[in-house]
Amino acid sequence: MTVSLDRLEHKVDQILAVCVSLRTENLALRAHVAELEAEKASLAKKIDTTRERIEALMTRLPEE
Repeated sequence: MTVSLDRLEHKVDQILAVCVSLRTENLALRAHVAELEAEKASLAKKIDTTRERIEALMTRLPEE
């Protein structure tokens, strides 16, 4: 009986350790996603700015 309780306790401890590990990994992944979303927004803004500058330059080019 004691052996089975010890095994059960060990399995519960393992499950708890996995849960803690997964929660930590989940938080890290969420932070990484937030960083990537911010980078994506920044790059999109740069693309829009570049597009506007190119369009403005194209209007100044002489037509053939």
